[in-house]
Amino acid sequence: MRQPILAANWKMNLGRPQEALDFVRRIRHPLSEIEGVLNVVCPPFTALAAVAEALAPTQIAMGAQNMHWEEKGAHTGEISAAMLAGLCQFVILGHSERRAAGGAPETDASINRKLRAALAYDLTPILCVGENLRQQESGETHGFVTGQVASGLEGLSPEEISRCVIAYEPIWAIGTGRAATPVDANRVIALTIRAAIAERFGESAAQALRVQYGGSVTVDNIGDFMAMPEIDGALVGGASLKPDYVELVRRAAQAAGSK
Repeated sequence: MRQPILAANWKMNLGRPQEALDFVRRIRHPLSEIEGVLNVVCPPFTALAAVAEALAPTQIAMGAQNMHWEEKGAHTGEISAAMLAGLCQFVILGHSERRAAGGAPETDASINRKLRAALAYDLTPILCVGENLRQQESGETHGFVTGQVASGLEGLSPEEISRCVIAYEPIWAIGTGRAATPVDANRVIALTIRAAIAERFGESAAQALRVQYGGSVTVDNIGDFMAMPEIDGALVGGASLKPDYVELVRRAAQAAGSK
């Protein structure tokens, strides 16, 4: 069975080490008591070291929100996989907010380079894919998401695929309160994401890969998503900063355990 994974993406919040510590100290023990899911906390770079130290005695994993593909060099303001390797086990790559960033947006090619670099340093990449509202309404979801999956994982071996996680985050549902229905998300994961993996890397790789859902996940709807057979967890944004995040994880674990 695929172990469910809940990743808390703090985005540009709780970036001061002390406020990050205050929050993580409130949730680390109750989170550690919840069985059946792997918890990952992804704070801003400025709080990574402090949070990593606070979580060291627990089974809660650390994740970064981005990284560069180069190991070192003249890349002002960037963070490399080599720098993260001692602090994190996971790294989010290709989040829609970065794909749409002004100035120098992420591309499928750059995301693929980052993913390869992450694997080289034994970091587990969480590859984000998802369509925007126009694509969803025009029936382009399948083709667009298939392309993102194929480009993001290009050149990898089936063994490397097994070390990855994919987060299906329909852009139109992120931070809008308009979550995709659990049935719709399950269908995209099964018929688009896993199908794309199976075609290129084999059915075994497709069935071993963990695929999360992300997009307006709340304590009220997480159970419905986790009850779906193809959904292996969630990439949680704003809800991961709320006091009831522990309850969200608890409900996720309960729903996953009842599959």
